[in-house]
Amino acid sequence: MENIQALKKWLWISPDNLCAQSVEMARQLKLYTALVMFQSGQVSAGAACEFAGVDRYQFMAECKKHNFPVIDYEEDEIEAELERLKRNGN
Repeated sequence: MENIQALKKWLWISPDNLCAQSVEMARQLKLYTALVMFQSGQVSAGAACEFAGVDRYQFMAECKKHNFPVIDYEEDEIEAELERLKRNGN
């Protein structure tokens, strides 16, 4: 009987709790959508932050948490950028 009572208590969700859970789930869904769109190159980091409603630091922390690279340059791109900077004297 105790197990049934515990299960009933665990399954019961108050309207306030359900609302709070829904808000949190929507926030997480927006964040995860922004992360995937950023990772796939569909949006910039700034656009992803704006979409998710988080600042850049929080977004970068989430990228790190999910092993998404924030800076994703190929070696030849970095070398080309360095050469360009050397030519321009910067």
